[in-house]
Amino acid sequence: MIDYKKSKAAPTTITRNTHDLAQKAENIYEAVVIAGKRSNQISVEIKEELNKKLEEFANYTDNLEEVFENREQIEISRFYERLPKSTLIALDELENDRIAVKKHD
Repeated sequence: MIDYKKSKAAPTTITRNTHDLAQKAENIYEAVVIAGKRSNQISVEIKEELNKKLEEFANYTDNLEEVFENREQIEISRFYERLPKSTLIALDELENDRIAVKKHD
């Protein structure tokens, strides 16, 4: 699993040069599809990692009115909210040639 915490992707949306992106694949449409598929993979990995960490705090009680605030759990959630979005990470990987593209003939 890749460490997304160390990603150099921009935390906010930036304007991209479509000509540069098109150079990473056959055309701009293929580049967008590649980035989209990678973004979905990243999103799933991050969600699984977050769920594993939050599972440690799961409190299974029968009383629905009991709500426990755990500061550590809140900090973990906030940390993941501050990570760059999966689309931005995927575009960064594509721009920096960190995505291996397999061509099917």
